[in-house]
Amino acid sequence: MTIGEMARKTGLTESALRYYEKKGLICVPRDRGGRRAYDERDAEWVGFICRLKETGMLLRDIRRYAELRYQGPPTMPERLAMLEEHRAYVLEQQKKWAEHLDKLEKKIAFYQDEIFRLTV
Repeated sequence: MTIGEMARKTGLTESALRYYEKKGLICVPRDRGGRRAYDERDAEWVGFICRLKETGMLLRDIRRYAELRYQGPPTMPERLAMLEEHRAYVLEQQKKWAEHLDKLEKKIAFYQDEIFRLTV
């Protein structure tokens, strides 16, 4: 698929895809005309990159993961270790957000109670 088709499929802009390529996050083969030729595996990979970014993985770590991915199966143990470490980070963030949400819920309940008390 072309870069435009890939952009539509992934929801990223063409410039974001070019940036990912420039930063070494994706390696895209070219057709005879020199145009990028993405396939379904590339789309899945870009989706995974987006999930890693959305869960707070640093760009340098995503780049390292990408390098390992392109080196193939022998790097699977290192990739697994990276993902396990990132999972621990995500779980810690999830715990923090749950605590923040709890405090927010309590503050909202306080205001609701106070407003109700003042209007009765």
